[in-house]
Amino acid sequence: MSDIAFWSAKRLAGHIRRGKIGAVELLDHYVARIEKYNPALNAIIASDIPAAKRRARAADRALKKGESWGPLHGVPMTVKESFQALGLPTTWGVPMFRDNRLPGNALAVERLLGAGAVVFGKTNVPLWLGDWQAYNEIYGTSNNPWDLSRTPGGSSGGSAAALAAGLTGFELGSDIGGSIRMPAHFCGVYGHKPTYGICPPTGHALGDWAAQADVAVIGPLGRSADDLAIGL
Repeated sequence: MSDIAFWSAKRLAGHIRRGKIGAVELLDHYVARIEKYNPALNAIIASDIPAAKRRARAADRALKKGESWGPLHGVPMTVKESFQALGLPTTWGVPMFRDNRLPGNALAVERLLGAGAVVFGKTNVPLWLGDWQAYNEIYGTSNNPWDLSRTPGGSSGGSAAALAAGLTGFELGSDIGGSIRMPAHFCGVYGHKPTYGICPPTGHALGDWAAQADVAVIGPLGRSADDLAIGL
């Protein structure tokens, strides 16, 4: 696809680094696509665009001074709703946690920010992240961008749908029994379930929960295998 919105995160970062496109310009392009396509998809269910634009402007200024933040410098991205991020709601699709907003970022989100990413929003999940679809009473149903009558999979369903529709440059998901791999398959994007224990899940939790579930991992989704390597 020729639209830059469908490029891999690695390619996007390269264009930003070489000054062929600005971080703010790229973020604006994704926001325009979200406004046009997300109402039918319902993949991205929360965002803080003003904060993201401030970070994108800072990313552009840094490059002008010869500073690089890392391999994802200036790349707009979203994260699965179950990760603490940006003071946005972290509900796991559970109605009783509808207003749950936590002040800090998950460790993985902090590391992606440290790699230069511009995190601007969150993507939809099923109740308790416990299904191969993406519906909950708080945010409603996410749809597959290839066929709106079908599911994008779950539990990282909004993640894969947003990537496949060109609404975000990169994505952070989680997986126990297929929650990264199944949506990636259903939507035609790349997803990786890392070996248990490689990626710390701190902040992928509700409230003060800290224990990691057996075989549960966090991992990247992207539009290329190179993106998965960068994310890992």
